Amino acid sequence: MKAKILVVDDETDLELLIKQKFRRQIREKQYEFVFAHDGVDALNTLSQQPDVDMVLTDINMPGMDGLTLLVKLHESNPMLKAIIVSAYGDMDNIRVAMNRGAFDFITKPVNFEDLELTMQKTMEYIMQLRQTLQAIKENNILRMYVDESVLTFMNRSEFETSLSASETVVATAVFIDICGFTAIAERESADTVVRLLNRYFDVIVKEIIAQGGYVDKFMGDAVMAVFRGEYHFDRAIEAALAARAQVAKLEDNLPNHANYHPQISIGINTGEMVSGNIGSATLRRLDYTVIGDAVNMAQRLQSVAQPGQIVIVESAQQQIAESFTCERIGEVTLKNKSAPVVIYNVLG
Repeated sequence: MKAKILVVDDETDLELLIKQKFRRQIREKQYEFVFAHDGVDALNTLSQQPDVDMVLTDINMPGMDGLTLLVKLHESNPMLKAIIVSAYGDMDNIRVAMNRGAFDFITKPVNFEDLELTMQKTMEYIMQLRQTLQAIKENNILRMYVDESVLTFMNRSEFETSLSASETVVATAVFIDICGFTAIAERESADTVVRLLNRYFDVIVKEIIAQGGYVDKFMGDAVMAVFRGEYHFDRAIEAALAARAQVAKLEDNLPNHANYHPQISIGINTGEMVSGNIGSATLRRLDYTVIGDAVNMAQRLQSVAQPGQIVIVESAQQQIAESFTCERIGEVTLKNKSAPVVIYNVLG
């Protein structure tokens, strides 16, 4: 598959070098390069050529610098990954670039073998993200049409067999609730409520997908997500932190709620759960989901979380203590739990 790469640099020498060093790959249509001279030019190019796969950008440029461009790229297209190519390779610049979403950092003068390996690694990651997104889209389509269009080829016994198919997995369940949204729904118009909810969900879902999770279901004004595979708990925490940060930036002026700032509360729990098709053979309708005490615990933790909190249990906090900063909230009594549970809030 050909990779389309936008190179952003005010030095025309780099454009000539890239065309020279990658002439064979360009000729064989492995790479297609387009060029811009600063961040503003890059954003204009991306608006005209949305099929760009990745961005190589310098830091120090007139008009709009590379660090500002990183922020703009994340806001407009979180799926688009950027590699910094700069002579300013000090740790401060590297940390700022990474915090603003850079996928990797390469210093000038450019080692083109290293650059190509980095481009290949980035493209592989982009393809994995796209496959995850495609799987989610296909799963949502299946859920929409599973009662008729998709399952017409199944007879009843086949459907019942699919209902019984399940597996036990170790995964992480995340429940994210938009705090106080019931009050909004009661006082604002229906179209405003739907527009806001879809907007907020979209912000949250982007962060879930970015960390390799998938949305299990939407429940009113809440989202249930599941993370499986390597470092599933860490990735779930990262997604929750990112979702909280992005939602905190939102503001809406509503007819009955001026300067409304949405907040989310989050419950996360990791452990063994059953993954399988849950549904009705009579209705010929199923839902592929996870169930079990670990999932129920995540939902209960969300129910006690205050706005802006990411709540986990003490045993989970011990697993991530070296990677994330948490504060002890204290003991709480959860539904259907005989003993109080010590909970923590993940700060960052």
